[in-house]
Amino acid sequence: MVAVAHPDPLSLDERLLTATYGCIARFGLAKTTVEDVVRASGVSRATIYRQFPGGREELIRATVGWEIGNFLTALADHVRDAPDLAELLVRGLPFAHRAVEEHEVLRAVMATEPERFLPLLSTESARTLPFIADFLLPYLRREAEAGRLRSGIAPEAAAEYLARAVLSLIGSPGRHDLADPDAVRSLVAVELLGGITA
Repeated sequence: MVAVAHPDPLSLDERLLTATYGCIARFGLAKTTVEDVVRASGVSRATIYRQFPGGREELIRATVGWEIGNFLTALADHVRDAPDLAELLVRGLPFAHRAVEEHEVLRAVMATEPERFLPLLSTESARTLPFIADFLLPYLRREAEAGRLRSGIAPEAAAEYLARAVLSLIGSPGRHDLADPDAVRSLVAVELLGGITA
């Protein structure tokens, strides 16, 4: 009987990012090396450098960006059927905050290597903010068309404002209890939308 080779369902980039993520989970950011990724992925060092010419640092940055992208996709899927902007925020904030709190790798890296992780996170915010703002924009345009945005507030500016506020709350809710539905509704109505809705 002849064995049939099954192609790897992951693209080369996904395979490398998945392997790098596994290495970060196991060894941490500081100790993950290209050699670790070679062993974990089964891909040669030369191929890794062809895909990521910046080497280890580029691979780590790409992996952090990839995982943030996975998180944002899950968040978008969770709130996609929200009937309006307020409900989108009410559903999204607790889900996103809980996902961050329960993310084992993120918690471990933040606890042990915040000085290495936070600069990577801020680098990725250049991609994260537009993603969230673009997702919110159609909802804000509907609010504007219905006359529910305050006069003089452009949907695009409101989307950027909300994206920044949402990112801040996901990572550090401060005095807000995002596990309490009533507290979340009040936060959304008063602090997030109070300044931009009529």
